[in-house]
Amino acid sequence: MSETASRILVVDDEATITDFVGYALKTEGYSVDIAKNGEDALALASQAEYDLYILDIMLPGIDGYELCRRLRTNTAAPVLFLSARDTELDKVVGLEIGGDDYLSKPFGVRELVARVRALLRRGAGDVGGAHNQVVVSGITLDEDAHTATGSIGEIDLTPREFELLASLMKNAGKVVSREDLLRDAWGWEYLTETKTVDTHIKRLRDKISDAGYDAGLVETVRGYGYRFKVVND
Repeated sequence: MSETASRILVVDDEATITDFVGYALKTEGYSVDIAKNGEDALALASQAEYDLYILDIMLPGIDGYELCRRLRTNTAAPVLFLSARDTELDKVVGLEIGGDDYLSKPFGVRELVARVRALLRRGAGDVGGAHNQVVVSGITLDEDAHTATGSIGEIDLTPREFELLASLMKNAGKVVSREDLLRDAWGWEYLTETKTVDTHIKRLRDKISDAGYDAGLVETVRGYGYRFKVVND
């Protein structure tokens, strides 16, 4: 699916926000559906496949965090959180439960569109042209196709897990600090809380193991960070 044809679900109980976001994204050529609460969002998500979810955190009933958790059981599509609260704790919680980015209210059209474009590129990969591949320890990481495969098959990764694996594999055999992983996978220089990296690394290992590969390929280097192990065939 091309970027301009991407389908987006916006979930917010404030009509002013959904009108603003919906209009801005439709103007850019995206297909946009609106839900006012978590229950309606889950119903829509069960009927259609979305390329991106934009979720307000303070929703009535099922809040944005819980909605993200439930969506994550069936989709790896990027999730962008919206919130009037701009604290580091809110951002960390959102990232730890499976979110991909966080936008504080109020925000402008250009910032919204830039975040959406970046998340869609990250989620779908830039197809066509020469593929940028990294091959380490029997795993082939294709940055253009956004896939990680080996002799057993593909590892099913969310966009964030893919970015973490890419950072580790590009530095295979070397220790990558949590701070560097935050910069590489999230692009947030100002996020100092590194615990979220540990949470996502655990999920990455689980995905590697679920696909039949050795989760020990991602090693913990206590006090420093993580390292992707180089295994000679």
